[in-house]
Amino acid sequence: MMRKCVEIANKTIGDGNQCFITAEIGINHNGSVKLAKRLIDMAVSAGCDAVKFQKRTIDIVYTPEELAKERQSVFGETNGDLKRGLEFGFEQYKEIDEYCKQKGIIWYASCWDEQSVDFIEQFNTPCYKIASASLTDDDLLKYVRKTGKPIFLATGMSTMEQIEHAVDVLGEDNLIIYHCTSTYPTELNEINLKVITALREKYTCPIGFSGHEKGILPTIMSAMLGANAVERHITTDRTLWGSDQAASLEMEGICRIVRDIHQIHTILGDGVKKVYDSELPIIKKLRRK
Repeated sequence: MMRKCVEIANKTIGDGNQCFITAEIGINHNGSVKLAKRLIDMAVSAGCDAVKFQKRTIDIVYTPEELAKERQSVFGETNGDLKRGLEFGFEQYKEIDEYCKQKGIIWYASCWDEQSVDFIEQFNTPCYKIASASLTDDDLLKYVRKTGKPIFLATGMSTMEQIEHAVDVLGEDNLIIYHCTSTYPTELNEINLKVITALREKYTCPIGFSGHEKGILPTIMSAMLGANAVERHITTDRTLWGSDQAASLEMEGICRIVRDIHQIHTILGDGVKKVYDSELPIIKKLRRK
C-alpha cells in the first residue's frame, strides 16, 4: 500500500520521515500566558515539532445548564466561570503566536466550533486538530476542511464506524488519524496500541497516536508500531490543579519521548541480516571453526 505524506510548515509526516511530535498544552496553561510560554519553552527544549492549544466559544460549545453547574475554581464558583477563565482571547493568542515564531516552533489548535476556527484563522496556523469530542460533528469537520489545511483527527470514544464516517467527510488527503483513548489518565488495558496497525492497514494517510497514559512506554511503542505522529500533554507540574495535569508529562518525560522516538528508525534498521565490521574481531576471537 502506497502511504501518503502530509506537509506541515517545513515538516513531512509519513513513512520514511521522522515522527512528528506535538506537545499538547491544551488548557494546562490555567489561563496564564506566562505559564503558556513556560510550556512552549519546555517543548522547544525537548525538541518537539509543535505545540497545540484548545479553542472554544464557550456559549456555543456548552449549554446554559452545563455552565451554571457548581464547580469551585480560582475563577469562581460555576463551571462557566472556569471555562471562561481558561479561554485565551485575541491579545493572548497574538502574544503566543509571536512567541512561537520567535522560538521557531509550530503552533496550532483544536477548535471545538466554527467560530473558533474563524478566530484561529486570524493567525494563519499551518494545521488544525479535530478533538475526539468533535469527531461526530459533521458540520465542524466540513468547516475545518474548507480551510484547506492539514488536519489531525483524534478518534477517542469513537467506534470504527464513526471513524469511517468522519474520514469519508474529511477525505484522506492532508489527513493524519490519531489512535486515542479519551480517559485521563488512560489505564494500560485500554490503550490498545494494535489499533494503530489496524488503521494503517485500512487507510493510506499517516496514522498517529495521541496518548493520555501515565509514563512514556506506550507512546514510544506507538512509534515502533508505525505511528507517524504522536501527541502528549505537557505540564510544568503534574500536581497543579486542572483536569489534564495528571495525564501530562513533565520536562524529563517529554525529553525522553523525543529522544527515544528519534532513535527508533536507527534501532529498527533495514531488516537485512548482515555481519557488521565491528563483529569481525569478535569472530576471530571467539569462533573455533
